[in-house]
Amino acid sequence: MAQDAGWGGGAPYGGPPGPPGWGGWTPPPKPGVIPLVPLRLGDIFSGAFSTMGRYWKQLFGIGAAVYGGALAIMGAAVLIGYSAVSDPLHRLIALSADEDPPSSDVVPIVVALGVVWLLGLIVFSVSTAMMYATVPTILQEAVLGRPATFSFVWRRAWARVPAVVGTVVLTSLIAVIPMALMVVGFFAFVIGAITMAHGGDIALWTALGFLGALATAPLAVWLWVKFCLAPSAAVFEGQSPVAALRRSSQLVRGDWWRVLGITLLAFALAAAANYVIQIPFSFLGMFSGVIGGSTLDEDPNPASIAFAMSGYLVILALGQLIGQFISATFPQLVTGLLYVDRRMRTENLGPALAEAAAVPPQYGPRYGP
Repeated sequence: MAQDAGWGGGAPYGGPPGPPGWGGWTPPPKPGVIPLVPLRLGDIFSGAFSTMGRYWKQLFGIGAAVYGGALAIMGAAVLIGYSAVSDPLHRLIALSADEDPPSSDVVPIVVALGVVWLLGLIVFSVSTAMMYATVPTILQEAVLGRPATFSFVWRRAWARVPAVVGTVVLTSLIAVIPMALMVVGFFAFVIGAITMAHGGDIALWTALGFLGALATAPLAVWLWVKFCLAPSAAVFEGQSPVAALRRSSQLVRGDWWRVLGITLLAFALAAAANYVIQIPFSFLGMFSGVIGGSTLDEDPNPASIAFAMSGYLVILALGQLIGQFISATFPQLVTGLLYVDRRMRTENLGPALAEAAAVPPQYGPRYGP
């Protein structure tokens, strides 16, 4: 297909100048959300917002499906876990402050919590990977100005989820060492503060943790930026996880600082939008919690407390769902357009995209730095 050829390889971007326009300049082709030439900062963010505006049904529909499904799975897992350990849990709650909990009651609860946590990690990782695969799938059509049905986007994105999961997991491993060192330093500091201990061991572990995290964080950030285009490469070009990481490193080479700045700006905007979204949900949740708490007796049991707080938890979960959708969508739209921009700058992808979009090739001067 012409579309696949355009994204996977395509002809070089060059050729003779187009027909003379006003002042001898011909505007670049723009069949979709971006002009098919190297992009400026405004083009990238305008393209991201335009994609959300034109394809909001597909984006919000798939986001609601995957994150709503994840919440449903986790809710069922919590209920199953609670039913499995309800007896030992009630016995632990009934213990007085002077009684030690028996291991026969503690172990099942710890195991149940571990299983639920592991399931949640897997479910939400797959959900996020699905959104990471959905965004480039939609961008493929948005850049070319083509419609995209929900079923088409779902099939194409779901087929690339394993590869995207691989890129996300491999990229996440970059942060393991600095995060682990930070945790070590934090717990050593907390232990020292609680026990009022200022011995050499506590100071050593605190310094080792914080200084080690500071020393390894720059390397982690450098690698993260080098590999930030890997999910897009995995979808646009059908790359395997390792090949997608290599492809991202190749595309980012020579433009690391620009990619870092644009990516950080995208995450900052997403975080600000997420914060604004959470405010009304927090107020509604507090209002629901106050109403539910007023119905409790003087000595409520755990089930009554959980029921009274259920409205609060549901409202917060809904706010988190919407916020997570924004966090998983907008930055990926920006990095996806950065991927397209880097290919147009380094591989002259524009004519192949124009041909795939059935737009007559018109070659003006380079479109911005």
